Amino acid sequence: MVILVLVVIFALVFEFINGFHDTANSIATTVYTKALPVAGAIALAAAMNFLGALMSEGVAKTISKGLVSAPLDDYVILAALCGAIVWNLFTWWRGIPSSSSHALIGGLIGAAIAFTFGVQGIIWDGVLQKVVIPMFTSPLIGFIMAFLLMKLIVKLFARANRRKTTKVFLRLQILSAAAVAFAHGTNDAQKTMGIITLALFTSGVLADAGAIPLWVKILCALTMAAGTSIGGWRIMRTMGHGVTKLDSVRGFAAETTSAIVIQTMTMLNAPISTTQAISSAVMGVGSARRFKAVKWGKAKDIAVTWVITFPASMALGAVFVFIIGLFV
Repeated sequence: MVILVLVVIFALVFEFINGFHDTANSIATTVYTKALPVAGAIALAAAMNFLGALMSEGVAKTISKGLVSAPLDDYVILAALCGAIVWNLFTWWRGIPSSSSHALIGGLIGAAIAFTFGVQGIIWDGVLQKVVIPMFTSPLIGFIMAFLLMKLIVKLFARANRRKTTKVFLRLQILSAAAVAFAHGTNDAQKTMGIITLALFTSGVLADAGAIPLWVKILCALTMAAGTSIGGWRIMRTMGHGVTKLDSVRGFAAETTSAIVIQTMTMLNAPISTTQAISSAVMGVGSARRFKAVKWGKAKDIAVTWVITFPASMALGAVFVFIIGLFV
């Protein structure tokens, strides 16, 4: 029971970090284009995160019963959370927008492999279809959609008054930022719900790993909203102007695209990276102006982090299994 309590605590710590780590991505463009002041953007994101987290549970079920079939001890789930938290804090410290989703999933898979001394306990079809394929397709779709949407907006507003256009899109950006934050809540908050539910199942508290308790939903939603209220300035700086120069029009296009991509993947029960969706959309709108408008050196650093997050968190999850196992 002590380990179960620790799992819940660490899961909420992860959710809190996820709040200021990933949600910074959703409001960075809104803050840097001055569509909203910092306090207003954070309040909006926190509220929409909370609402989104309560709206669905398909992604949570993917985490709780769609990736690992082997029976696990609760300390293995604790190890997975420790690995994900360490990676999230490292990338936050470096100011690199990495994926909390892939850190958590990688930590879980790595911990399960280390615990079972094999790969037979992993549902590889689920990992491939729900994690690996979306890992590559969602940023590609986000980039292309944002590129095309930006081209369309430029064409439609080519003869419009520039000052009036800016004012219109500053208002529209408030709606697009709210949509991104809501989509983030529907996808990212559910991963922690799934981890807690899996721990409750492995400890015998729940009879069904697919039954997400209401109190778990509310607790995770509140924790993510609290984490969002802290901010995440290091990552905001990278997303706000580190990849490309953004204005209200490009901010709206990037946010709208990423919200559509995230929400679509949530409907498919795929735990994708909100970070990847937003980052690729920002690159897409920058490229629509001209390819040189994107700081590809910074984009390369982000892409490298995308690639190494999954194996790095797998390794950390495995390491923590052996460390925590020494004391259990």
